[in-house]
Amino acid sequence: MSDYSSYFDANKQLWNQRTAVHKDSSFYNLAGFKAGENVLTPIELNELGDVKGKTMLHLQCHFGMDSLNWARLGAVVTGVDLSDEAIKEAKQLNNDLGMNATFICCNVYDLKEHLNEKFDIVFTSYGTIGWLPDLNKWAEIISCYLKPGGIFYMADFHPVLWMFDDEFTHFQYSYENSEVIITESEGTYTDRDADIMGKEYGWNHSISEILNALITNGLQIGHFNEFMYSPYACFRNTVEFEKSKWHIKGLEGKIPMVYSIRAVKQ
Repeated sequence: MSDYSSYFDANKQLWNQRTAVHKDSSFYNLAGFKAGENVLTPIELNELGDVKGKTMLHLQCHFGMDSLNWARLGAVVTGVDLSDEAIKEAKQLNNDLGMNATFICCNVYDLKEHLNEKFDIVFTSYGTIGWLPDLNKWAEIISCYLKPGGIFYMADFHPVLWMFDDEFTHFQYSYENSEVIITESEGTYTDRDADIMGKEYGWNHSISEILNALITNGLQIGHFNEFMYSPYACFRNTVEFEKSKWHIKGLEGKIPMVYSIRAVKQ
């Protein structure tokens, strides 16, 4: 894999800034979560099912709310994220709630330097793989950490969304992974006016690239589903058409907004 360290460093700094804003935002509703509210969406809850007593590795976990939600449901969770500020917040939240999750700060690609364990489940969700240039390496990490017969599950925003400009008026980017996408970031999806600025670096990944990376690394696809809505109002120009279901205004019901994959390590 090429040297992407400068890109990762820039993204890490942005996510450190975002964490400071996200943890206090109504979008994440940390106070509600501390009081016992569920923050996982019906998509992953219904499709992954009972996790009680299972070990789970959560890749790109941000500041740990989803990780700790799975822990509340009985999983023994290890969360991983690039942002040291996010992992610091996750560890504090874990302590505040008196839970026993483990959190590791590192790039997903470097996880073998920090963790030597096998898991029943590897999980990742919503806004993750777009920060990774090489999905074969990503899938190799997933396969490495799954026990034989273990489950990989992901739900993420559909690659069709990442083809659009920020206002969803036209296609701006390629569907496939043809280049690094460099953008000037201002604000964040929880607060468009937040004092956060800097270059960020991302990569678009087609569905075929995602599926083939997993298959090549020994995972058998159990299901691939697409959803015509987003469970989060994190994009511009969205309209809520049912409780906790959003469309892009003008594109209602026309494009998939989320996909999910469940696979088994052979």
